[in-house]
This record gives sequence, structure tokens and C-alpha cells, in this order.
Amino acid sequence: MSVTAFALPAPLAPPISRPHVHIGAVARRAAVNLGIGCVVPAVVFYSVFAVAGVWTAILAALAWSYGTLAWRAVSGRRTSALLVLTTVVLTARTAAALVTDSAFVYFLQPIVTDAVIAVVFLLSLRTARPLAARLAGDFYPVDAELAARPRVARLFRGLTATWAALWLLKATFGSWLLLTQSLETFVPVKAGVVLVVNLTAIMVTLAAAAYVARREGLLHT
Repeated sequence: MSVTAFALPAPLAPPISRPHVHIGAVARRAAVNLGIGCVVPAVVFYSVFAVAGVWTAILAALAWSYGTLAWRAVSGRRTSALLVLTTVVLTARTAAALVTDSAFVYFLQPIVTDAVIAVVFLLSLRTARPLAARLAGDFYPVDAELAARPRVARLFRGLTATWAALWLLKATFGSWLLLTQSLETFVPVKAGVVLVVNLTAIMVTLAAAAYVARREGLLHT
């Protein structure tokens, strides 16, 4: 008597379970990273500039960024890529301004940097992982599987193109302002323009990301 053995089918791998987050949590995380990396250094600079002059303001903004990096390292908190990028840029700007002994050089550098960033964003569109996808980890845990989803991939490419356009706008207007206006006019007007552009970038990014996240079942309202 022969016995025929039937092999049991291999169990299917369980689907990847992703945590659902609230839009408020994502917004708070984005606000903290943007505030620490961009908003507070700018507030420190313009506040000190108003009372103590340009060179003291330059050093105060740099001291804030390095102090924040040191505090997060000592306290064991995750350091965002945005904070590191801001600190590197401020260090380069400050070094060039001190070497040339020129405040004009200090203010020219962010304009050139904005143009370079715009170009880098545009060039990253030719790669499999545009720059927006590389920065997304500061705001939401994105792994390779999630980044490969069609809607998410389109989101990253669209945001990369949008940020490139906004940063190119900042560079163009900033260069015109620096070359045609006094330093006393340039500093507050440039600050206002930067604030508007940055807020626009934030709102567009959060709105687009929330829409895609809901469609992908990743976000609760």
C-alpha cells in the first residue's frame, strides 16, 4: 500500500504593516526640523543684526547652529539632515566673509547657494531617487518599498521640481535686491521674501504629502 504525501503550501509572507500617523504629528515633526534648521538661525541673525550689527549677527547664527548640533549629540537625539546642511552652509558663508572681510560676500553666498540648490534639485530628477526623497526621512520613515510606490515616487519628483522652481525664484530676486538696494533695505526685504517662499514650500509639501499619504492608507486625519 503506497501513501502519497501532499506537501503543504508554504505560508504567505505577512503584508508589511505600516504605522498610521496623524497629520498633526507629521506637521509637528516637520515644524520642529524646519524651525531648528532654518527658522531659528534666521531669527537669531536678524534679531542680533538689528541691535549689534552684521558681524555679530553672523557669528551668533553660526554659534546657534553648532550649539544645537552639540546639544542633540549629547542628548542622544536624532540630528536632521536639514540642520547638518544649514550648519555646513553657514560655516562656509562665515569663513568666506571673514577671509574677504566683506559683508557683501556673506549675503551674496546664500543667493549663489539658492541657485546651486535649485540646479541640484533639477539634476536629481535625472536619478532614480530625487532629492525630495532623500530628505523625506526627516519627516516620515520612508523605506525602499514605500519610496517605490508609483504615487509616492511621483510625489517626490513633483516636490523636487517645485522646490527647484522656488529656490530659483529666491536666487533671482535676491541677486536683484542685493545689487540695487542698500544693506539696510536688503536685509529685512530679503528676510520677508525668504519667509514667504519657505512658507509656500512648506504648505505645498504638506498638502501634497498628506493627499498621497491618505491615498496610500498611511495617514489619519
